[in-house]
Amino acid sequence: MDFNINTWMIEYLDKLKALFGSRLLFVGLQGSYGRGEATDSSDIDAVVILDQATPGDLKAYGTMLDMLPNREKVCGFISGRQELLSWERSDLFQFYHDTTPVFDSIDFLLPLIGKEDIHRAIRIGACNIYHMCGHNMVHEKDAEILKTLYKSAAFTVQAAYYDQKGTYIKQKAELIPLLQPQEREILQTGITLKKQPNMVQAEFERLSELLFNWAAGLIIKYKN
Repeated sequence: MDFNINTWMIEYLDKLKALFGSRLLFVGLQGSYGRGEATDSSDIDAVVILDQATPGDLKAYGTMLDMLPNREKVCGFISGRQELLSWERSDLFQFYHDTTPVFDSIDFLLPLIGKEDIHRAIRIGACNIYHMCGHNMVHEKDAEILKTLYKSAAFTVQAAYYDQKGTYIKQKAELIPLLQPQEREILQTGITLKKQPNMVQAEFERLSELLFNWAAGLIIKYKN
């Protein structure tokens, strides 16, 4: 892979600092680059936190990105500090643990995240997967939707493991051997589908049932 994320991030961070100065509070990476699992097709999922974020800031940030190489790969999140502090806390759990710091820290979020916020993150994730998986089995029967659901399921598996063990493991290859059989199969299937996309169509019914039953179990386990 010719693209080097470290080289790109140096230029990106320099331009961010020039643009926002002391208003820039935090920069991080999420997604596959943040986890060290990137491939040639991976997006650069960048996180930017400012003292406050105005529509003018968003426009200036977009213009800055347009001047960088590999602009088409860049996505991510930009926010003001107060908005982030007031965010839905079940989302903050995933946001905090899935963000690799590049500049400064978001440790100020940790005191906001309690046990029930983690349970809510698991419950919402499982409910969304259950809903969409069931809908897809009955109506769309779409392999791409199922692949996306398996990708989403990885976050819920990570959250459930954290709830049980108190450790958040970003890299799937490191987490898989530590899981119970059902969760291990869910996570391994998501990885396999990324490498063998045709598998999902051939095994659509089995893979749908696996995901649907797993999500149903979590919903019941983490009921209010």
